[in-house]
Amino acid sequence: MRNIELKVMAETTPFVRIDPPGGWFSLGLHELWEYRELLYFLVWRDLKIRYKQTVIGVCWAVLQPVISMIIFTIVLGKFARIPSDGLPYPLLVYSGLLPWGYFASAFNRCVQSVVGEANLISKIYFPRLLLPIAGTISGLIDFAISLVLLLGMILWYGMVPTWGILALPIFLLLGLATALAVGLWLSSFNVRYRDVGQAIPFLTQAWMFASPVVYPVSLIPDKWQVVYYSLNPMVGVIEGFRWALLGKASPNFSLMAVSGIVVLAVLISGVIYFKNMERTFADVV
Repeated sequence: MRNIELKVMAETTPFVRIDPPGGWFSLGLHELWEYRELLYFLVWRDLKIRYKQTVIGVCWAVLQPVISMIIFTIVLGKFARIPSDGLPYPLLVYSGLLPWGYFASAFNRCVQSVVGEANLISKIYFPRLLLPIAGTISGLIDFAISLVLLLGMILWYGMVPTWGILALPIFLLLGLATALAVGLWLSSFNVRYRDVGQAIPFLTQAWMFASPVVYPVSLIPDKWQVVYYSLNPMVGVIEGFRWALLGKASPNFSLMAVSGIVVLAVLISGVIYFKNMERTFADVV
């Protein structure tokens, strides 16, 4: 009788079968939807940890870009007299720091996401791709808070955003995709070679000065514009933000399309490489 009961339970109890990927292009992306609740909790947990036992809480999201803006305005705007294409220099800088700050934080969390969750990876199964995705999404709250301050500054300077502000989510999505695309490659490398994690702060700093955060893109000679946009997708993101929010002259959308194609290629290849390397994460991390 006992054996019959066990047999009935085995036949009626649902189970999940976990198989290794069948090849380089067997990505199993449908699992991301099945584990969407886990993605929500990973993002929520990251936000709670970041602001737990802090004195000023989410105000850090505003203080960091504001302090950076003040320093750059004094040193580069007043002393070095960097041109601003007719815009108030504080607005030029803050409108560059806003998308860059989101990208830098998302990029750093994406790269460190797998190594930072070593205990979780070694104990249970879930799509590892959720970790870098959660790292890029959790920074959107800080971005939204900083965006409110920028809108206040725009009104303070007597400016009104144009209809181009409706395109802002597109440029934000391009920044998110850029952080995720490069982060997927480097997070996989970081599992095996921890030097990658050590190099990320330097890479982020160098990338910032290679982007038009504190200077206008007009300083770059025309003959180098295609290379500039192609090798650095954040150029299109920052210029898109300035056009959408400050009414700056329209960016070169054809060059931005080149940036988008480059990001898409890096993102697709990054997903393929990450999914095929994740089978070794639990053993190496």
